[in-house]
Amino acid sequence: MTLPSRRHNRRRRPDEPEPTAPPAAVDAAVDPTVAPAGGARGGSVVEASLYRDGRKVSSPTSLSETFRQLREEPDGMAWIGLQRPSEGELLSLAAEFDLHELAVEDAMEAHQRPKLERYGGTLFVVLRAARYLDAQEEVDFAELHVFVGPDFLITVRHGAAPDLSVVRRRMEDTPELLALGPEAVLYAILDAVVDGYAPVVAGVQNDIDEIETEVFRGDPAVSRRIYELSREVVEFQRATRPLVGMLHGLMAGFAKYGTEEELQRYLRDVADHVTHTSERVDGFRQALTEILTVNATLVTQQQNAEMRALAEAGFEQNEEIKKISSWAAILFAPTLVGTIYGMNFDHMPELHWVYGYPFAILLMAVVCSSLYVVFKKRDWL
Repeated sequence: MTLPSRRHNRRRRPDEPEPTAPPAAVDAAVDPTVAPAGGARGGSVVEASLYRDGRKVSSPTSLSETFRQLREEPDGMAWIGLQRPSEGELLSLAAEFDLHELAVEDAMEAHQRPKLERYGGTLFVVLRAARYLDAQEEVDFAELHVFVGPDFLITVRHGAAPDLSVVRRRMEDTPELLALGPEAVLYAILDAVVDGYAPVVAGVQNDIDEIETEVFRGDPAVSRRIYELSREVVEFQRATRPLVGMLHGLMAGFAKYGTEEELQRYLRDVADHVTHTSERVDGFRQALTEILTVNATLVTQQQNAEMRALAEAGFEQNEEIKKISSWAAILFAPTLVGTIYGMNFDHMPELHWVYGYPFAILLMAVVCSSLYVVFKKRDWL
């Protein structure tokens, strides 16, 4: 995990024939290394430039022209930027710069985790850039592959971030830094990717603050938001955590590969920022876990309170039903007696008895009083 030496990369001599990609890999109708009519760049080449002593010498309009001019500039450096390149373009680059087939395969397929690998005299770096989309409250991740050789640097982007045109302008405005070679450009790209994490950290922190407010406000939709943000933080953690080891690996090779003192300071600064960002992201994940636990506790408490309220309402309803039922039974007794003696049959002795009426009244009073006493003892009244 060290930056490549500028002494161990094989490149084709000017008198060697230019390699071509296998016919099966390239569309026969289009040569991706040749610019179309009018001077526009062909294929996925965003920008290709040739530098000498930190200053731009030319801007070739195709990969084949870039290869030719670099072979004619022994002390030059090529910086080629690609956006979602075709297989033919990558095979052409692999043939020209002797790129390892495993690294080329990774660059074709993308969906790689951040890593740093050395293949002979070429360093292959995979980075995951990120940007915060405030409207959607999401983190958009993009993949960036970088091939670093003694006299070339190739960037392969799979996504919108980072904006490498800004990095290119920055390096061209500081020729003394660009003169340090491809390693300096790698530093600038690492720095841009890490600096791009700062708005993401701020956005996630703001989302966490809002979630904490919603949790204690009792918003029912907050659980889904916590889960979605947790997934974003896990992805962010996967993008940042490997960078710490990668940069420490680069710093471990400073002495062995004779890295310039100025470049060492820059890389240490990037390493410090990466470590700080990684720690913040780890803190976000822990905070979201705790928030999710607190939210679950509050939801459980709310559910318990609702169940208790329902139980109390049911108990009160039962008490009311008992009272209504008790009074209905008490009032039913005199109604029954009155109904029986209201039938006026001829053979009802009590109808012609002198004390028949007082007896009926007394009977109703006794039954009602007995029922009242019974219900009262049972706390139904």
